[in-house]
Amino acid sequence: MTNDRRSAVKKLKTLVYTPKSETESFRRRIEDSFTNVFLPNHVEKTEIDAEGIVSDMLTPQVYATDRIILYIHGGSFVGGSRASWRNFCASLANTSNTRVVVPEFRLAPKYAYPAALDDAKKVLKYLYQDGVQITIAADGSGASIALALVFCLKGEARKKIDNIVLLSPWLNLSGSASILHMKKCRDEILSPEAVRHCSNMYTYESNQVNPLVSPLCAQPQMFEDFPEVYIQMGEKEALKEDAEKFCALLKEADVPHILDVWPDMMFMFQMADEYIKEAHLAVIKLGKYVQDFKQRKRKESEEQDIQDNQESI
Repeated sequence: MTNDRRSAVKKLKTLVYTPKSETESFRRRIEDSFTNVFLPNHVEKTEIDAEGIVSDMLTPQVYATDRIILYIHGGSFVGGSRASWRNFCASLANTSNTRVVVPEFRLAPKYAYPAALDDAKKVLKYLYQDGVQITIAADGSGASIALALVFCLKGEARKKIDNIVLLSPWLNLSGSASILHMKKCRDEILSPEAVRHCSNMYTYESNQVNPLVSPLCAQPQMFEDFPEVYIQMGEKEALKEDAEKFCALLKEADVPHILDVWPDMMFMFQMADEYIKEAHLAVIKLGKYVQDFKQRKRKESEEQDIQDNQESI
């Protein structure tokens, strides 16, 4: 496969709501660019009602019954849907051998913060009823919602979350966001103006320092018993600096984390698999991480049990 970077960038720019965008046409462009009739790898789609939130359940041919992925899609808080993310999430379901649930949450600006977060809470409550361990995954603006969801969980509810997987995450919507202070932003997809505009569509300015909006503003105590975090993004992203800062917060709080940066890649390159060979490889790596996590945790638990038994002798 020959990489076609120009076509990839053109397609991925569709995901970004700019000051020049008109809401309905922006949403239509995302649906036209990313919606596919046929799902890859024989993944099956069923529709579920998760506490009143209509959602996709994407089931691969082979899957583990003890885990599930809750996927919060991006789209600048303003666009995107389970239909336009269905193809990508089906690929993730296949590579991870895990069912993926994609909710149809409410969108800004009509439904600003905390509407999407409230919808995500309902879907998570529904998934808890199955007694499975949960991976929360998200991309772009969806990362703000996903992390806010985990911040809201306490005690045993938080322990039901195995890990968090974030792609090209938006971690700071406040005025201190790194992209807003770069002398020259060389990001091929995102611009400071677009990030600021989307932030204002999602919530009012004084609320943008709220950790449930800007996870980078979280206090250390908010990371107690926090699940492992895996971040995958491109080297060329202006958001990489904030991701590195977020990983520093996680390190300070002793939260296991992985920052997986792909050389020469751009924002959400994983969703341009028809143009970039790295996109497919990245989704395979994501899937392997989800599969291996359970096995690794089981081994660590067994080793801890052995150590505890030895100390008790």
